Amino acid sequence: ACSFFNLKQTVTMTLRSACSSAARLAAPRLNAAAAARPFSSLDRTKSVDNYEAVLDKFAEIRACAVLRTPTSDACPKAMQAAIDGGFKIVEFTLTTPDCLQHLSDFRTKYDGDVMVGCGTILNTTDAENVVDAGAEFIITPVMLPDVIEWCAARNIVCVPGCQTPTELVNAYRHGAPLQKLFPGVTGGPNWVKAVSSALPFLSINPTSGVDLDNAGDYLNNGAASVGLVAPLFDPAAIASEDFDQIAKNAEKVMANVRKAGPYNRKK
Repeated sequence: ACSFFNLKQTVTMTLRSACSSAARLAAPRLNAAAAARPFSSLDRTKSVDNYEAVLDKFAEIRACAVLRTPTSDACPKAMQAAIDGGFKIVEFTLTTPDCLQHLSDFRTKYDGDVMVGCGTILNTTDAENVVDAGAEFIITPVMLPDVIEWCAARNIVCVPGCQTPTELVNAYRHGAPLQKLFPGVTGGPNWVKAVSSALPFLSINPTSGVDLDNAGDYLNNGAASVGLVAPLFDPAAIASEDFDQIAKNAEKVMANVRKAGPYNRKK
């Protein structure tokens, strides 16, 4: 009986040890900068005032610089150029090497001046990690109800990627105050005008398909704000390290955006 008891106790302790090790391996590994300089509470809930301030900033500035680079070294240089050219809202993306480190660095450097967010969020673990690193808003490439609802419950602005009017409405119903139109659709600004007229409660944020010249057209035809990707961060300029060209691109598009004026938020 004693042998059976001892064997049972040994097996139980072994299983507990294995489960504990597995849990440690499965746990998300936070970026060192995020752990050293936390920007969030334990449950990551923001205040209502913070939530409203983020949306007010989107309504005022109306354009976001969306950066994805193949190397870590190019990332801060390219984003700095966009900021130097006039951008006050910027988005790092998780597909960029060392994204969380760069996000945390820029949030620390520009806190209260430039609003910093993160994109390519695919699940709530991603969301937790980027909020801990300092993200003030979250962007998803597709419509993910679990991420939208996680953000909504914590007063975190989530801008989910949507392709159709149905997805835009579903994102809104799940709690997304802004809806990212991605990828771009045939019809451009006229498509946005038609959809925003038929569904006036939406606040559409076109990203793919927006360039240095037509950004103002989107804003004047119903878009709440726009995202600038490759037309701003020209891959050739990044490859040749011509960051002055990126700053010039930023100056050009922000001049067009400012002409459209601020957005009247839908509350």
